[in-house]
Amino acid sequence: MVNLTAPIYADENLAREHLEQLLWPHGPICRHCGNADPVRITKLQGKSTRPGVYKCKECRRPFTVTVGTVMERSHIPLNKWLLAMHLMTASKKGMSAHQLHRMLGVTYQSAWFMAHRLREAMADDPKSSSGPLGGEEKVIEVDETYVGGKAKNRAYAKKPPKKQAVVALVERKGKVKSVHVANVTSETLRPILVKHASRKSRLMTDESNVYPKIGEEFAEHDTVNHSANEYVRGDAHTNTAEGYFSIFKRGIYGVYHHVSEAHLHRYLVEFDFRHNTRTALGVNDTQRAAKAMQGMVGKRLMYRRPDQAAHA
Repeated sequence: MVNLTAPIYADENLAREHLEQLLWPHGPICRHCGNADPVRITKLQGKSTRPGVYKCKECRRPFTVTVGTVMERSHIPLNKWLLAMHLMTASKKGMSAHQLHRMLGVTYQSAWFMAHRLREAMADDPKSSSGPLGGEEKVIEVDETYVGGKAKNRAYAKKPPKKQAVVALVERKGKVKSVHVANVTSETLRPILVKHASRKSRLMTDESNVYPKIGEEFAEHDTVNHSANEYVRGDAHTNTAEGYFSIFKRGIYGVYHHVSEAHLHRYLVEFDFRHNTRTALGVNDTQRAAKAMQGMVGKRLMYRRPDQAAHA
């Protein structure tokens, strides 16, 4: 449970010190050249210097703990960044930008952009990837769902809302990888499955005709026939994947209400992250937030790309 009265959420200097301990457990590291020699790094102090500024004697450039992270150049106090991260990672169905706007005392626009930058921090780092899901004697369930409003709920819109397809690969008692796809076909799904799932795994799907050919590449492929009201046959089922979708959809419809196609992949990253660092895997709220904050390093998300800003 998040302790909202913790000092690091009220004091910017304490928040900065907490972040430095988390990201620099062995001392400051220059974000520009990678220098970690404490003799060659100086902490700048003075009336005109803000706290937490260091200077690297190797590249002669100043830096702080936020340089080279999603928080770089942000004017929002660090204690609010840390609180936003804890709220988003501890809320099972997510935290809307409007809720962050009210709780943090920032504008809605700032809260919206903060949330997207924090989702960027939750994204997997390809360099530190633990490899594909599954493996020998492990089971991976694959299922698809569609996100979007219902035609019968239209008030004035003439066209029915466009549904967005999402495919999820879920390792039983393990992690999940969900992907937004343009359409559900064997041609679009095969590259996703062979990239994110070990072909030594047992594959579980429904009776959809997009899976039989792909299933031949895995150690075993079992299906259940949902159209015939068959949902479990022995250990063959896709209930784990459907359970993941139930949480995802409750978050989308109940918390966020609407997600554009352009940003859907970011929300999938958020729900994947919380599932992959859930309590059942031995991760508590504090550890989950710390893991997300460690994922901030080496990532930037600009409101507008530099080339767009130059021509604005």
